[in-house]
Amino acid sequence: MRVCYFGTYRTAYSRNQIMIEGLRRAGVDVVECQVPLWTGIEDRVQAALGGWAQPGFLRRVASTYRRLLQAIRHAGDFDVLMLGYPGQIDVFLARVLAWRRHTPLVLDVFMSIYLIATERGLVARRPLTGKLIGWLENAACRLPDHLILDTAEYVEWFGQTYGLAAERFGLVPTGADDRVYRPVEPPQPSVDGLFRVLYYGSFIPLHGVEQIVRAAAALCDHADIVFELIGEGPEKEKAVALAGQLGLTNVRFTGWVEKESLPARAAGADVCLGVFGTSEQSTRTIQNKIYEGMAMHKPVITGDSATVSQALVHGRHAYLIPRGEPQALASAILTLKNDPVLRSRLAAEGYDLFQTHFTPAVLGCQTRAILEGVIGRYRSR
Repeated sequence: MRVCYFGTYRTAYSRNQIMIEGLRRAGVDVVECQVPLWTGIEDRVQAALGGWAQPGFLRRVASTYRRLLQAIRHAGDFDVLMLGYPGQIDVFLARVLAWRRHTPLVLDVFMSIYLIATERGLVARRPLTGKLIGWLENAACRLPDHLILDTAEYVEWFGQTYGLAAERFGLVPTGADDRVYRPVEPPQPSVDGLFRVLYYGSFIPLHGVEQIVRAAAALCDHADIVFELIGEGPEKEKAVALAGQLGLTNVRFTGWVEKESLPARAAGADVCLGVFGTSEQSTRTIQNKIYEGMAMHKPVITGDSATVSQALVHGRHAYLIPRGEPQALASAILTLKNDPVLRSRLAAEGYDLFQTHFTPAVLGCQTRAILEGVIGRYRSR
């Protein structure tokens, strides 16, 4: 099988890296045709706030797609054209190219750009742009021969929102990239007696970082428990301000760390934190950081949901707590601090589950099977 992985997708984004690596491990020849459109999250936010209508942005889009057309001319033959995330804006060009190439088109939707824009307040600030994003995503999801998401609950949301049949979707979990996230021995055993709680990420609303800071406040009398929050993002300034208002001395904020360095940082942590947000986006998917903690052989505490509990068993693969309840997080941290046997079991069984179901190799086989089905149906028409 030969796949053309196509579009303006983010090459450094974990979903795309895992999907491409997984397909290659499954024996698929993947040729990448990618040209960047966005310079970063602020660029995307500005476009959503109305920048999409500016002549400069429209010229950039035109230039990007000209380069993509040049790239695909040198791609050779392939069995399926696959769009990486985010690919909703690329579908319209890709649909024409797939027709001309007589190949099926598959979109890895992964996340709803409309739902993300809504939860970050962009739709409320620019209702007209919000309607345009919703229309674009609705149309984009109707053009491919098949769509891919990570959970059945997210498929349900797309069905409720856009009237899309569940049969149009294949499921490939998020997983984690085991080339990066793996067990690492700490450089030296901790001798200071501290219990280290680690969060790392992009400080986006669905992570529920405020809940982490408030849990730290609930544990401020436990001088041996310390929190490290690594990363940058839209909610970081608010989190730092809240920690200051609460007078916390048990929370340390660290700037961005390259992901290749994270396993070494996690090696010194006693617990890794997942996601605690209560939004639709947060509860209908299982974020990479949960699987990454498992891949690094660390005990993980994360917010529960119907989606999460279908994949992970509380007290076995991870410690699951109610979302939006800082006291529940504080209690979970104390429980794991006082129960090293439980911590060890969570780390071991979580790691085993990851190795069995959520590595790139496993996900690549699942993706290949989906693509084989799409190709078979397309050729039998």
